Amino acid sequence: MSEYLPEQYRLFRDRYPEVAAALDGLGRATQQAGPLDPKTQRLVKLGIAMALGSEGAVRSNVRRALQEGASPDEIRHVALLVISTGGFPRSIAAMGWVDEVLDL
Repeated sequence: MSEYLPEQYRLFRDRYPEVAAALDGLGRATQQAGPLDPKTQRLVKLGIAMALGSEGAVRSNVRRALQEGASPDEIRHVALLVISTGGFPRSIAAMGWVDEVLDL
């Protein structure tokens, strides 16, 4: 997965290792704080990234959702659900990013 990490993200981790470690810890704590299984958590995060229009986060969460066992149809369904909450333009943009990742 490291081949997909943007240079700016890698620089952040190198320059601020303590902050990166704290961010990692926060991520682990939020994952463990509730009853959602890892696949569901990843699909929720994917939907949030889509609604925000965050291309890098969408691409990353698609790859990670696949690793958690999500199917391409489940991932595409998340993009479809974004229409009513995040808006049609963001949903369509997300669908394009999803398709690009899935076609790799």
